[in-house]
Amino acid sequence: MPVIVNLDVIMAMRKIKSKDLAARIGISEQNLSLLKTGKVKGIRFGTLEKICYILNCQPGDILEYCEPDD
Repeated sequence: MPVIVNLDVIMAMRKIKSKDLAARIGISEQNLSLLKTGKVKGIRFGTLEKICYILNCQPGDILEYCEPDD
């Protein structure tokens, strides 16, 4: 998958638990888990904005593009 989600890394650096982040951004823990594992097809800009605000980071800290292997 060419887009890698580094949300786990940022959460660990900020010492915030999934339960707490999910509650603060207003999504279920299950949906946050799917986002962390990259098993979602998209993310709303509003949700991304809340995550970045709470974690004090940029979208590029969370999402990373890697060239696919051909």
